[in-house]
Amino acid sequence: MTAMPSRTATNAAPFIPLHSPCLDDRAWEYIQQCLASNWVSSAGPFVSRFEQMVAEYLKVRYAVATVNGTAALHIALLVAGVQPDDEVLVSSLTFIASANAIRYVGAWPVFIDADPQYWQMDPEAVFHFLERECQWRNGALYNRHTQRRVKAILPVHILGHPVNLEPILQLARKYDLLVLEDAAEGLGAYYKGRAVGSLADAACLSFNGNKIITCGGGGMFVTNRADWAERARYLTTQARDDPIEYIHRDIGYNYRLTSLQAALGCAQMEKLEEFVQRKRQLARSYAERLADLPSISLPAEAPWARSTYWLYTILVRDRNHNLGSRELLHWLRQHGIECRPLWQPLHRSPVYAQLPRRLCPVADRLYQQAISLPSSVGLTEQQQEWIIRTIKSYFIGSNAAA
Repeated sequence: MTAMPSRTATNAAPFIPLHSPCLDDRAWEYIQQCLASNWVSSAGPFVSRFEQMVAEYLKVRYAVATVNGTAALHIALLVAGVQPDDEVLVSSLTFIASANAIRYVGAWPVFIDADPQYWQMDPEAVFHFLERECQWRNGALYNRHTQRRVKAILPVHILGHPVNLEPILQLARKYDLLVLEDAAEGLGAYYKGRAVGSLADAACLSFNGNKIITCGGGGMFVTNRADWAERARYLTTQARDDPIEYIHRDIGYNYRLTSLQAALGCAQMEKLEEFVQRKRQLARSYAERLADLPSISLPAEAPWARSTYWLYTILVRDRNHNLGSRELLHWLRQHGIECRPLWQPLHRSPVYAQLPRRLCPVADRLYQQAISLPSSVGLTEQQQEWIIRTIKSYFIGSNAAA
């Protein structure tokens, strides 16, 4: 009988992070230019250059840089006219920032389940809520149970794969709802030949340190609407009304991106397509080497999508043995391999326990079964080989001991 793999930590391999940035000489060059110019705060040529690069890549008219992705979401909801006590449909399976931004404007999230195939906001669940749980009254759509106005839909493109947006956009047009894309994890992904972030009324991006490109922090609000872009730029710069005098007629926010961060962002944007292709190559290697493990399900890519596989995420089923995702997660971490579970679905979050209870069984299952594996652009073949061998050693050893 083959011995069970050791459950103790090993020093045989160096630590492999979940996702680390890939920085090159161009990044240093641009940052040095920024330092030499003394334009290091929220003004200077690199900020507008970064905005232009993102807008051109997405093929949208306007881009407004922000201090982070959550700030971009907050501003998007404000400029879209979401009011206190409105409701906004949002993915349940996502990072909590998406729902928190809704609360920042005094509105309420309505959590929508994930689809079982691609793990994104389920258009069928959106249809069910709008058609069966809402009513049209006085020229607006209202939730039958809460009597609140439904104002917008905030689909979140998670893990680098796009949401199936076409049916959601059709429903939004039918019910006069706005659609705001949370594309924090979706830059570089495509939906039916169009870049994620260019498909709805507006979109928000994130450039946190673990995203496909990074400014160390940072975010972006993008739209084709001139009035929304102007309003977003105004609100993110403390709503200053006069270029000389300090006069403010609105409550504004200090949500500006610094020039130093924008300089890094420009260098990263130049590498975006290269990063996407590298991530897709990593995904193919994971898929080819893990396909023979019956206890693991691999992420699917829709025929209408180009996924960036921002974080390559597998599902661990325990149908044939008593092993689950968290046991594998701890096993990998013991062997120097950083991985993580998905977010607790937001309909389960204690901070939103006061909301009407909604069932999101797919999100619950994905949360229980999912593990995200190291997905850095700079992940080497040797590191990926170690990750795959460590996963296989877990299942092979466990099955032999069973």
